[in-house]
Amino acid sequence: MKKNFLFLFYILAGILVGAVIANLCKNIPLLSWLAYSQSIGFSPLNPAVLDLSIVKITFGFAMSISVAQIITIIGALYFYKNTRVK
Repeated sequence: MKKNFLFLFYILAGILVGAVIANLCKNIPLLSWLAYSQSIGFSPLNPAVLDLSIVKITFGFAMSISVAQIITIIGALYFYKNTRVK
């Protein structure tokens, strides 16, 4: 169980650090490629809507991942693999 939480921590840390790096590098010409990202999911502008006359449910999910986040997630997985948990 402790190992699962550690794995989740490393992945979330990789995502957050990658987002910060991408945000910092987007205006630097030599490093702007780290901020290149692609969005996947339902567009927030055009979500899936289920209208049942009484209840209207809107489904929306969007995720954007950048090159910097991919690199930091790979680094986080490397550190997780080399961490010894008792």
